[in-house]
Amino acid sequence: MQNHLGRFGLSVVLLFLLTLGDSAAAESPVKVFLLAGQSNMVGAGQIKANPDRNGGQGSLEWMVESSPLKAKVQGLRDSSGEWVERDDVRIWNFGRTGGLKPGYGSNTGTIGPELGFGTVVGEAFDEPVLLIKIAWGGKSIGKDFRPPSAGGEVGPEYRILVDRTKEVLQDAGRQFPELAGRTFELAGIGWHQGWNDRVNQEFNDAYEVNLAHFIRDIRRDLKSPDLPFVIAETGMSGPNERHPRALALMAAQAAVAKKPEFRDNVAFVGTRNFYRDPDQSPSGQQYHWNSNAETYYLIGEAMGLAMVEILQREKQE
Repeated sequence: MQNHLGRFGLSVVLLFLLTLGDSAAAESPVKVFLLAGQSNMVGAGQIKANPDRNGGQGSLEWMVESSPLKAKVQGLRDSSGEWVERDDVRIWNFGRTGGLKPGYGSNTGTIGPELGFGTVVGEAFDEPVLLIKIAWGGKSIGKDFRPPSAGGEVGPEYRILVDRTKEVLQDAGRQFPELAGRTFELAGIGWHQGWNDRVNQEFNDAYEVNLAHFIRDIRRDLKSPDLPFVIAETGMSGPNERHPRALALMAAQAAVAKKPEFRDNVAFVGTRNFYRDPDQSPSGQQYHWNSNAETYYLIGEAMGLAMVEILQREKQE
């Protein structure tokens, strides 16, 4: 009888401890990442292979099946060939919600950096992850995203970005019922933008100053003064770019991350080596990375790795 009671008592204790563990997990904040920018954050990477366009090269299907880098993305499809929808990484994209999978680019047939980014952060953290993706094509930081501290008229997209992020955070439990009862912690911002400033000399010259203001202002307006911020280079013309304005803008992006005030919580990610030529891609739209899904995935992956590095460093300090 004593042995029986002892085993019973141990079972009760173990059950109690497991219940405590489940409760603690349920109370841990959901990590939220804001992905913002213009059309290359929206994403034009083609999912379906078009055999009439370079044998389907550069599509996500081609990447999974034939790319030398295919090992990176084997987890994107299941054994029946269907795209996997993650249950640990959720996404909000202008009201469209669900588990992360291919199809959250400019339409359901495309991807942007969110796929690579979400894959990295989803694997890195035990907590659930929520991506808030807010991006528009053809927007500059010189005008459309113009932050308050830059002077002049505040950009309408800047205001929308801040307001919409707050709204989603406040309403996330309703929009994602599976996460109801959890708290949501804004953990970082990923930024991929620059083309519309790159083609405007005045905006180009002011880019470094404007982006620094943007980082300070959005941190203030989202009430997170040291929020990690990752800048993806506007490198869609590849490593052989020679245009002075393009080079100046990319140098400005790198310079922001080197400012002493941003040294520990802003990262710059080079992207030029992710460029793929038109004859290896679904299109020749250089300003949209030639619609190459591998490129978009690699950009997102690099941004995610940089974000994780900042957050892990902060945790150790």
